[in-house]
Amino acid sequence: MNVPTMAEMMAQGKQPEVLFWVGCAGSFDDRAKKITKAFVKILNKANVEFAVLGTEESCSGDPAKRAGNEFLFQMQAMTNIEVLNAYEIKKIVTACPHCFNTLKNEYPQLGGTYEVVHHTELLKSLLDDGRLSIEGGKFKGKKITFHDPCYLGRANEVYEAPRELIQKLDVELVEMKRCKSNGLCCGAGGAQMFKEPEKGDKDINVERTEDAIKVSPNIIATGCPFCNTMITDGVKATNKEEEIEVLDIAELIANAEDL
Repeated sequence: MNVPTMAEMMAQGKQPEVLFWVGCAGSFDDRAKKITKAFVKILNKANVEFAVLGTEESCSGDPAKRAGNEFLFQMQAMTNIEVLNAYEIKKIVTACPHCFNTLKNEYPQLGGTYEVVHHTELLKSLLDDGRLSIEGGKFKGKKITFHDPCYLGRANEVYEAPRELIQKLDVELVEMKRCKSNGLCCGAGGAQMFKEPEKGDKDINVERTEDAIKVSPNIIATGCPFCNTMITDGVKATNKEEEIEVLDIAELIANAEDL
């Protein structure tokens, strides 16, 4: 796979069209790595000149901030901002809504101002510009429901880009009762991803997965590695693994095209 680093690009005297911020999940979690690879395949196919920071990328600081450790967040953020500014980065794309929200809305106060887009927004713009074409392929006729990630949907009001991409796959897009601005959290946000849930009657990811099961989809699409993990666990908990697949939108497009 062709994944140049910013250091390599700079050595060649080139500036990428966009920096791909991979994020901790996309770098280290085995399931999320598949999303990263799918997205890179699409970028390569669309001839997008991109680069990653590689080992120079550190955690965005989102989990630390949400868990209440503002000091650690600012340390992590400042380190990243120094690297990004040294490379004169203008535009960043990320497949993680947590990184997206933090880089877009919280880095400017610390001196890091960039154009930050979610991978579904970039893919939609590539589609609109004719640089990417999407065929239904193997998903044609399938029923797909989309789970809105909190930090993409309600926090940043990105609702249409992911849905437009799904509809290009010649599938039936079915909406859950709780969707868009009325969506329900998968349970991983606010640094909850890294701890056991408090005692209660039901785990929130199971509640959310049941919302999806009610509309009888073949696939639950997500746009966030955290949501992907939580919904996948929800599908397992409800014994629906044989019937329902959980895929990121980048995977849907890459798999439809057999990239």
